[in-house]
Amino acid sequence: MTQTDTDILIIGAGLSGIGAAVHLTKRCPDKSYRIVEQRSAIGGTWDLFRYPGIRSDSDMHTLGYNFKPWTESKAIADGPSIRKYVRQTADEYGVTDQIQFDTKVVEADWSGADQSWHVTLETASGAREQITCGFLFLCGGYYNYDQGYKPEFPGEASFKGQIVHPQHWPEDLDYSGKKVVIIGSGATAMTLLPAMTDKAAHVTMLQRSPTYVVSRPAVDTFANKLRKFLPDGWAYGLIRWRNVLFQQFFFRQTRAHPEKARERLLGMVREELGPDYDVEKHFTPSYNPWEQRLCLVPDSDLFTALKAGKASVATDHIARFTENGIELKSGETLEADIIVTATGLNLQYMNGIDVSVDGVKAAPGSLLNYKGVMVSNVPNLAITFGYTNASWTLKADLTSEYVCRLINYMDRNNYASVMPKLDAFPDETDPFVDFSSGYFQRVMDKFPRQHKEAPWKLHQSYTADMMNLRYGRVDDGVLVFEPERAAAKSEKPVLQAAE
Repeated sequence: MTQTDTDILIIGAGLSGIGAAVHLTKRCPDKSYRIVEQRSAIGGTWDLFRYPGIRSDSDMHTLGYNFKPWTESKAIADGPSIRKYVRQTADEYGVTDQIQFDTKVVEADWSGADQSWHVTLETASGAREQITCGFLFLCGGYYNYDQGYKPEFPGEASFKGQIVHPQHWPEDLDYSGKKVVIIGSGATAMTLLPAMTDKAAHVTMLQRSPTYVVSRPAVDTFANKLRKFLPDGWAYGLIRWRNVLFQQFFFRQTRAHPEKARERLLGMVREELGPDYDVEKHFTPSYNPWEQRLCLVPDSDLFTALKAGKASVATDHIARFTENGIELKSGETLEADIIVTATGLNLQYMNGIDVSVDGVKAAPGSLLNYKGVMVSNVPNLAITFGYTNASWTLKADLTSEYVCRLINYMDRNNYASVMPKLDAFPDETDPFVDFSSGYFQRVMDKFPRQHKEAPWKLHQSYTADMMNLRYGRVDDGVLVFEPERAAAKSEKPVLQAAE
């Protein structure tokens, strides 16, 4: 086998990439790795997004790593605290020195002849270089960091105020005394609304349709008390499992009894806003709970802002932008000095990299998911993709553990490559993610498919994935292993597309 520049190449220095590097450090100490990061800083999402109030929408006892306890008092943490946590982790385990910043991965081609990846990198200056690695680990998340999703609005050019997308928040934006309209009703919009009321004259959240909203205390009192009596690691583990099991129970009950769940969730909103608020119009979605992600608000901050009169919700469709705001299809006009387009993200798979096998492009939409970690007929490639119904890091940790198990198994048996072999694409497949959210539906044809049966099924269950990825057999009869061999003609894996 050709000598490579590094054993494992990790793409991304965010929450997933730093975690992957630590797992490799702990579990595969004899292996070399490098991290390539497109931006100039550690943190990924938590360094990119700088809009007011940026925070987690999951508790940090599950969003944190399984090997590094979260010890701050707030379980629903702000962005700077999470960014600090990720950076501390990288420094603590010697990961920071292995990161190549301001470098983008353009393409990666697997060579069957020398059983290695040939990866093309591009620096911020535009210079390109090619490196080789034995294993490629994609940890760059699932959306495009360069550009968020923003539809074109009629009359947009006529608006005399400022239009801002949360993904590119201006550091010098002064919204003091300004009328702000936030377009959208996802987690970002519901974070911005209460956060901007500190200075803004008024904040309006404009939504086409409502979203389910749940309030939760920002401080986990029980967790903080438990740390007084137990070591941080023990307390963290207990709280983590408590939260995991509760979340899984809640998710299963919600899916099994959607009407009861719907009634309970809306009842909680009515308790927050009182009998005179039009919950039916502004907080009653047309879909069942967990057909899209629920929005978590800490300490009822969204509802507090609405009750105080500092903010409001408008449920309507946009007719056009005007010089001074937005005209709605109902005929109402929302005056605005600043419009924030919290309209979502542009999703992508494989971190937007052109991946090929012996020169044949591996289009994600033509591949089948394998255990939520790999894809059919592509050797030595793993992709971190977290849960849609729970904390991202729960799945990221398990993915890294599995990759380490796989690499160690290959070393023990003198294997150079591994590939989930699929002889024929199944007649019936399901989407990679079954959410009805627009930002998923727009791009599901560019994501792998999944099958109804293991190991091609994508679980949305931490306990199921734990048993499978942490304790299941590595050599399961689906993975095909190849020993090291001299450079020679290799049989090209068949990248068979779905019909």
